[in-house]
Amino acid sequence: MSKISRGKGTTKLATGNTFEIDQKVQNSFKEKTWDETVTKDSWMVFKIMAEFVDGYEKMAKIGPCVSLFGSARLQEDDDRYKLAVEIAEKITEIGFGIITGGGPGIMEAGNRGAHQGGGKSIGLNIDLPFEQHFNPYIDKGYSIDFDYFFVRKVMFVKYSQGFIVMPGGFGTLDELTEALTLIQTNKIGRFPIVLVGSKFWSGLLHWFKGTLVENGMIAETDLELFRVVDTADEAVAHIKAFYDKYSVNVNF
Repeated sequence: MSKISRGKGTTKLATGNTFEIDQKVQNSFKEKTWDETVTKDSWMVFKIMAEFVDGYEKMAKIGPCVSLFGSARLQEDDDRYKLAVEIAEKITEIGFGIITGGGPGIMEAGNRGAHQGGGKSIGLNIDLPFEQHFNPYIDKGYSIDFDYFFVRKVMFVKYSQGFIVMPGGFGTLDELTEALTLIQTNKIGRFPIVLVGSKFWSGLLHWFKGTLVENGMIAETDLELFRVVDTADEAVAHIKAFYDKYSVNVNF
């Protein structure tokens, strides 16, 4: 079981291998007075507003795009990385740009494919104490930094006409369920969601059907909100079929 140990000037998380937590995270362990909390929260509103304004101004110019989600931990020799490159390149060939989280792994693969295909390549980076940094395949002017996950997720959804979800961890699941929830509740249009890798997603989908549907937590028709595929051609075909039927429109 993970446990946190504190030494002078450092905080470590023991999970079999240890790493030093960034000073910003370490500071969160310190108790704050009520005045400090209220003051910080008030000023935070302006920083959040600034992130929204900066994001809106830059993203409003990108045109129709598909968001591609997936793990930051996969290397370029991984078949899933190569598949993401292929999917992104083929997506640009049918007229869409690619939006990713801007970092390494599958995000890099998505931007790389868009770059190879000559399409728009957008990266929405998140400031993290580990793992995240801009990849080199993002178009100049379309690498945007965020401190807040929720602001970044708004940009993913607001400016996307579809979602490609590659294998990934908690962050990928967060982005997937955000899109599913907003579509299920009619907060955004029913844009296509493609899960890539039937073997990888099979356990989650079994739980969706065997637990969520069986217990009445979701409707069985909610399982139609996404398509599971295994190849780049299948992924792109689903996006294309949707927009062969419906005209491309922005989400706002």
